[in-house]
Amino acid sequence: MNTPSTRHPVVVTRVADHQWHALENDEVVGRGHASHRPDGRRFISVDAWHDTAFAALAETLLVDLPGPLHTVVDENDTELASKWREFRFTVGRGEWEYALPTDPAVTGLGTARPPADVTVVPAGAADETRLRALDRTVRGEIEATVGWRTMPAEVRPLPPGVTVVDPAKYTVAEAPDGTYLGLLRLATATRRPRVGLLAVRTDARRRGIARALLADVLNTLHRSGVRAASAEVDESNEAAKNLFDAIGARRVNRALELVR
Repeated sequence: MNTPSTRHPVVVTRVADHQWHALENDEVVGRGHASHRPDGRRFISVDAWHDTAFAALAETLLVDLPGPLHTVVDENDTELASKWREFRFTVGRGEWEYALPTDPAVTGLGTARPPADVTVVPAGAADETRLRALDRTVRGEIEATVGWRTMPAEVRPLPPGVTVVDPAKYTVAEAPDGTYLGLLRLATATRRPRVGLLAVRTDARRRGIARALLADVLNTLHRSGVRAASAEVDESNEAAKNLFDAIGARRVNRALELVR
């Protein structure tokens, strides 16, 4: 970004509850945005035409919003990362974006099956009450161990206490007694289908359930003509990285979550 030659001051105005505009000579030269995500983290972003506008917006957001504050930058965008570091943001975590092939000839998932006593319930067929109970269980287990902050960021605003918006997006693994053991949420309102959450209850892990859920979803996508899906994985999540690496997924991008 280049410092402008104009002498007009930059004025930042809050135009909505979570949006700010930087104005220079009554023209918009930058925008700031904040989102309070369901996992409790507050994220901010700044899109500015030049350095002065960026600084003005960042300073205003830091004053107007309670901390801690988070932002996400591409690992390769060193200029943007440097700007945030000037405001005392530091790296909190890293996250890999994967491209997941759907072709079973590539993934090796064509013959993948769940354990003999487990049934995969396809997307749209799960019982909503049991699904919500499982979602609460796995979230509690994750928060009690590695912490929910290590999971892919959730951006869709939800009412307090609501974590399952559309049960039709979930594929689940079911025990003989009807208990749900694991789930996979597939988001489709993106550039390519995205595995938003893949989780198995602690007492049901290491049985191949996550692999079976992934096989069901990717094989279904392949039959419908979709060649690839995507997923984000915290760089410290060795189990997830190993699972995706084993099916031929490619690491295509690394994002850094900065926090102040």
